[in-house]
Amino acid sequence: MVGTPPATPARIPVPAIPAVPAVPAVPGSLVPGPRRPAEAAGPGARVRWYYESVLGWPTAPGTPVRLRTGVRFDVLDVPVQAGHAALRRLGPPGATPRRPGFPVALRGGRMLLLVAAGGAEELPGLLEWLEWGSLPLDLTAVGAGGLMEAPLLPATGATGAAGSAGATGSADVAGSAGAAGSADVGRAGRGSALPPPRPRDHDGRARRGAAVWLRPPEQQGGAETSLPALSAVGGTAAAPDLARLVHTLATECHRFRLSSRCASPRLARATR
Repeated sequence: MVGTPPATPARIPVPAIPAVPAVPAVPGSLVPGPRRPAEAAGPGARVRWYYESVLGWPTAPGTPVRLRTGVRFDVLDVPVQAGHAALRRLGPPGATPRRPGFPVALRGGRMLLLVAAGGAEELPGLLEWLEWGSLPLDLTAVGAGGLMEAPLLPATGATGAAGSAGATGSADVAGSAGAAGSADVGRAGRGSALPPPRPRDHDGRARRGAAVWLRPPEQQGGAETSLPALSAVGGTAAAPDLARLVHTLATECHRFRLSSRCASPRLARATR
């Protein structure tokens, strides 16, 4: 017996999906690419990222960003006038304190000279050996367990002299050092404690006491190799021997102290 063919099931109509209207393109608009976390978090995070990721220097938590000393470097702290005079004495003839070399920072009226880790522990013995131990010198050191305020970021891609003369705030050297003209530089070259001319402090951050770089550290793995150390007998092209540096700093600190004491009575008589 021939059966009846099965009936074709009825098709259920599928509703049409409405088309999404196209968003008109805005002329000149670009989709921003992903930003690094440091860029999205603000200036403090950028500073921290630079020192930790670019230079490999450990930082301490908190604000402002501070660098841990005694790990990658130690710090010698002197009056800025004595520091400028010492840099002039250490440089070759005709050189300026801003020539490329070991890193140097300024903060207020102080100069911070970075030396190899362990240099802070050597300072008291070096001063005794150099026969400076019995004199009151405004020369201190910060080593293991200490902190240094992170200077403002140097100019992009700048190292050495280029960084210190850049247009960013990091190149605006401390205002408390005092102004000096070309005549002062000539006298400074003969052993005076007068500071050299300073880049303009465009935004006033240096005058407010922020740490800035006078000589930024090298970014291509050369920061630690340029630091003064006792092992560098006679010094290198970038840094003097630590003993020579300490002796020069002690000499200029002593001269600055004597000149300040002599200037105080004259100033008092002039104001009467």
